[in-house]
Amino acid sequence: MISRRLRSVILPTARLARLAGIAAFGFLLALFGLGVTFRAVLGPFAAGVFKAWGDSLTRAVPGVDVELATHILGGVAVVAGVFFFLRGTRRLMHQLGAGTDDSPGNFGVNAYLRRQMLANGPKIVVLGGGTGLSTLLRGLKQHSSNITAVVTVSDDGGSSGRLVQELGIMPPGDIRNCLVALADAEKKMTDLFQHRFTKGSGALAGHSLGNLLLAGFIEQAGGDVDKALVLATEVLAIRGRVVPSTTAHVKLKALMEDGSEIEGETAIVESAQRIRRVFLEPGDVPAHPEALAAIAEADLICVGPGSVYTSIVPNLLVPGIPEAVAAARAKKAYVCNVMTQKGESEAFTAAEHVVAIQANVSKKVFEYVLVNTGSPSQSALDKYRGSGQDFVVPDVERVKQMGYKPVQGNLMSETDYVRHDPVRVAAMLMGLLER
Repeated sequence: MISRRLRSVILPTARLARLAGIAAFGFLLALFGLGVTFRAVLGPFAAGVFKAWGDSLTRAVPGVDVELATHILGGVAVVAGVFFFLRGTRRLMHQLGAGTDDSPGNFGVNAYLRRQMLANGPKIVVLGGGTGLSTLLRGLKQHSSNITAVVTVSDDGGSSGRLVQELGIMPPGDIRNCLVALADAEKKMTDLFQHRFTKGSGALAGHSLGNLLLAGFIEQAGGDVDKALVLATEVLAIRGRVVPSTTAHVKLKALMEDGSEIEGETAIVESAQRIRRVFLEPGDVPAHPEALAAIAEADLICVGPGSVYTSIVPNLLVPGIPEAVAAARAKKAYVCNVMTQKGESEAFTAAEHVVAIQANVSKKVFEYVLVNTGSPSQSALDKYRGSGQDFVVPDVERVKQMGYKPVQGNLMSETDYVRHDPVRVAAMLMGLLER
């Protein structure tokens, strides 16, 4: 037992000593090689430099001790050399290690080269909100860090709705989800941002910690949402940026099939009536300048996926945004939902999702429609049908007849939920840039 313990202590130490010996031998061998090289090649050159230095110094300062001055010059050169070596090495290591994540092999030079590749990636603008948008961003950030997520600001439910009422800020929920989706921060930090208080019935119950942090950033920035987003971006080290479609306070209203009007996302979705059209109140709010600039410069503009009436259309109701998208030279695509949504798109096919957007937006804002042709399992379909949802039928021919270019494929990921697979969707969108 004792010998085994001794071996467990001595063996690792012996290995370290052997490695240290090899390193020391290599260092001494390198010094010997440098000495030989210096004497044979650099020695004569250095002697010529020293002679020219001594002659110049004697002419400039007659009677000076050349040898002493040379030693001083050498000392200054050594100190300066060490300083610049350490400074350069430190900055190099910082640059190589900055912004790395925990992916295997994603460190050092590999991480640096990958960041450079992403920095030179296409300029992408994504418009939407909710879970669909954040899912898509997780895939797109593997292809580019030049991403601008333009997020809807009409959410009035849950933690976001309470913060809007209590603090008078814009709803932070969709912004939070997009920030986390684009984050390069450690998983512990992103998990903390997404943490939701569930215990008890106090003031914090139901609140997302990320929402509270964003509210704190906004207050710390004196109510300036843009400054608050810069602070959040630095904390989460995100690839790209997140901007609201407008910084004005807006409410979403809907004209229902029976002619009645309903105010607020939550009330609209919970209504038993079919939605005829939606609009913002007030309707003349200014679009965010950074959103308009990003759209104008984009190589690719993605609309959706997400709830048609409460996540996608609200962005396109902000004056200036649909006009900017229509005028942009980018490839423009709508990512159609995989499953219908109760209270919003019951029994909608892929083409009917497009019709719903057309009915609310005056401009044609995309040319391609990504349509999922994969099929969920029967058990998943049964579960969704039990909650009033169903599979979105890929009626591709009808999409073509409407003047759009359908892009088909299995875009689905099935775990506990049926959602888009971010990797597949992102790859298909990147393929549009090569057309």
